[in-house]
Amino acid sequence: MSGALQAVFQNQRSFITPPGQQVYGPGTFTWVAPAGVTRVSVVAVGNGAGGGGTGSGGGGGLGYKNNITVTPGGSYTVVGGGGGAGNAYPYGCPSTGGKSYFISCTGYATGLGATCNGNGASFVGDGGGSGGNGSVGFDRGGGGAGGYAGNGGAGGQWSGRTAGAAGSGGGGGGGGPPGCGGGMGVCAFAFAGSAGGGGGVGLLGQGSNGVGGASGATAQANSLPGSGGSGGGTGAAYVTGGLYGGGGGRGGYAYCIYNCCTLIYIPGGFSGGGAVRIIWPGCARSFPSTRTADE
Repeated sequence: MSGALQAVFQNQRSFITPPGQQVYGPGTFTWVAPAGVTRVSVVAVGNGAGGGGTGSGGGGGLGYKNNITVTPGGSYTVVGGGGGAGNAYPYGCPSTGGKSYFISCTGYATGLGATCNGNGASFVGDGGGSGGNGSVGFDRGGGGAGGYAGNGGAGGQWSGRTAGAAGSGGGGGGGGPPGCGGGMGVCAFAFAGSAGGGGGVGLLGQGSNGVGGASGATAQANSLPGSGGSGGGTGAAYVTGGLYGGGGGRGGYAYCIYNCCTLIYIPGGFSGGGAVRIIWPGCARSFPSTRTADE
């Protein structure tokens, strides 16, 4: 290759934007577009709701948007959903999950956070999925996070000790076992076991769907959490929702029914946390599955 042709080739290569990516967890951040980056693709997963003493949280939504125009050197707001704490509050979920978004929560990639009504959250973008349902009362485990091509799984029902539903994102957590009585003594008691947390969803694009968690075998046992879809985290031990976006499971309760009158609520689980992932160049890399792995 002549010196002149080599110079032309090198000059052309200088205009090629190298690929890159950036992930943000819960919190508010500023992303600065690197030199040469004019288009990005973004996925956002909202946080699930936390679990309470008698209710499980719904899963966070997942939304993605591709080929978004940005200006090199420009600053852009990124919010990863927080909240979703678990505690022993008697009814419903104690803490809603925060939304995750890029630039704006109404016009770009947004995964909404689940609220304290047991329902999974929705999304904004070119595609994605809503979170699976948890419950206000005793009847379900935590909902799974939304997926890249459909909704997260609903939590399993306690009435039949059913497993949570599989989902396009995270699988739902197993339903908590029903209560049982304990003898005829002075301090006879009733107890309802905990319900599993919902599975989360990963940020590297579409993959395998989440599997629903199994229900506990006895009233004293904790239910198993849902598995994570697309590389997301399985709900942790007991009732915590999986990363990202899994709803927290119900904590359970115990009380005496004769001369003992103390009502005890076992704390529910934290949800799985929200996140945002930005990849570029957006004209060549796009969700759900085109060059979405780290490069």
